[in-house]
Amino acid sequence: MRNNTMKMPVAAGLLLGAVCAMPSMALAQSSVTLYGIIDTSLQYVNHAGGKQSQISMVTGNGLGTRWGITGAEDLGGGLQSVFKLENGFDSTNGKLLQGSREFGRQAYVGLTSREWGSVLIGRQYDPLIDQVLPTQGNFFVAGYWTAPGDVDNSQNTARVSNSVKWTSPVWRGVQIEGMYALGGVAGAQASGQTYSAAGSYTFGPARLAAGYLHIDNGNARAATRPSSTTDFFFVSAVNRAYASAKSIDIYRAGGRYTLGNVTLGGYYSQSYYNADAASTFRTTQRYDSYGVYAVWQISPALAAQTGYDYLNSSGDSSAHYHQVSAAVDYSLSKRTDLFCVVTYAHATGYNGIGPAQAAIATVYVDAGVNSQMYVTAGVRHKF
Repeated sequence: MRNNTMKMPVAAGLLLGAVCAMPSMALAQSSVTLYGIIDTSLQYVNHAGGKQSQISMVTGNGLGTRWGITGAEDLGGGLQSVFKLENGFDSTNGKLLQGSREFGRQAYVGLTSREWGSVLIGRQYDPLIDQVLPTQGNFFVAGYWTAPGDVDNSQNTARVSNSVKWTSPVWRGVQIEGMYALGGVAGAQASGQTYSAAGSYTFGPARLAAGYLHIDNGNARAATRPSSTTDFFFVSAVNRAYASAKSIDIYRAGGRYTLGNVTLGGYYSQSYYNADAASTFRTTQRYDSYGVYAVWQISPALAAQTGYDYLNSSGDSSAHYHQVSAAVDYSLSKRTDLFCVVTYAHATGYNGIGPAQAAIATVYVDAGVNSQMYVTAGVRHKF
């Protein structure tokens, strides 16, 4: 009887310990993380909408300001369920971005596996952003190393809604992705659809990548256009004349090589804005973008970057755009840094509306004339 009495407290203690351990075991198998970036800067543009200079406070000049929630649950056997909800906002006034969507940057759910990769559904980036962008200059310091006006979506101006995306595991340095987004138009399945594929090969200090993106801008009988699964990205004078395009085809390839503290890279893209009977133009407009850059990690805290981009347009209209940029980034800590960028752009020819206007990368401030100087300096904090 005495032995049983002594055993009871021991058993109760073991049971209590097991119960207390259960929440920690569950937490180890699933996680939810709150994260974000606040990026605010002052910018100067010498020509804005004509010959007037402009000084303003802006958001997202280094990286897009955002906050988000991401999570994962272990389902066993190497399988996980994952989700991400990411909101973009203007840190200067608190307004929502991406068309005032609550989670306009990303909103998806899916499954991942070590053996077959991941399948994600919802609003997300196209495969070219995932695979090719890491070879481009805008992957490093700020986002001024891509085509003026972002005519090839190199700076992910547009996200894709209603999409299903598969990403493979990395097989000896090789990874591939495929995406399809439903147009949802009754009786016209292809109307408004988006599809894309891309792949990359990483070996030692080098990476090569290439991909293709097709965007259908919706039903020509619709009262407005586009009614696409991909966002509207005719946001500058560079390509605004072709907002009535029936579809857009983008081919992009890039590469980078790191040698010690220096990374060299470049990319090339072809973009075709295709017309139909409902378009306001008749001949396919083509954009060819060539970009090169160099990044120097001067110290663990200080990095410098310079680059050049040339954009040529042909078809319905012909224009030439030159853009040269330089930037420095200084890290105050692992989560806070200061940055400064100086860019100059020059344009010649015609853009489909009138004389070509200079437009720097993704600044989206039309010069109104054929040249533009841009300077920005800001602070960025990640949490």
